[in-house]
Amino acid sequence: MNARQTEYVVFDVETTGLSPQNGDRIVEIAAVRLRNWEIIDTFESLVNPERELPSEAQQIHHITEAMLAKAPTADHILPQIIDFTGGACLVGHNIKFDLNFLCYQLSLVGRKLRDETPAIDTLKMAKELLPHLTSFRLSHVAHSLGAAIKEAHRALPDVKVTAMVMKRLMDIAAEQDISTFRSLHKHFGVIKPNFKIEQKNHEFVF
Repeated sequence: MNARQTEYVVFDVETTGLSPQNGDRIVEIAAVRLRNWEIIDTFESLVNPERELPSEAQQIHHITEAMLAKAPTADHILPQIIDFTGGACLVGHNIKFDLNFLCYQLSLVGRKLRDETPAIDTLKMAKELLPHLTSFRLSHVAHSLGAAIKEAHRALPDVKVTAMVMKRLMDIAAEQDISTFRSLHKHFGVIKPNFKIEQKNHEFVF
């Protein structure tokens, strides 16, 4: 299949810190579903981490404890991303970070992403296709590709920028004969983390 004909779900999370295994948690998740590079669906929610939000994290994403006080908890929100993704390919910038949080927290409520769901990293794409860049931060890559940036370090704006970056990087990849989804995934795919599923009795409402 041509890579352009594949459906993609670009997603991003904001968190309390850097390591879910050490107790950090997602405080916001957003995703857009793309078909022919048009956004056909959007998913966005704050997530109550049920723990203290460090001031250092607040300074980065400007999400406050007051904003999270009445937000739904992870067990109600995160499993919804499984159906939202469906048969699409997940995409993110430094997606290993986002997948680590998402997969870990899904495992805590007895859920996981579908085994067949592929994932592609635009950070890997940028490093291979734009080796001359001095920084591979999302904002820098976007600027180098002429993608407009309106707001940084909130999940949905970062997702939309990543989607623009992905599209332009795919144009460059096609010039290097990386035009099928199979070749795209071979070059830039990542393996999803596999955490032990916690067996808990939860009822999910979708």
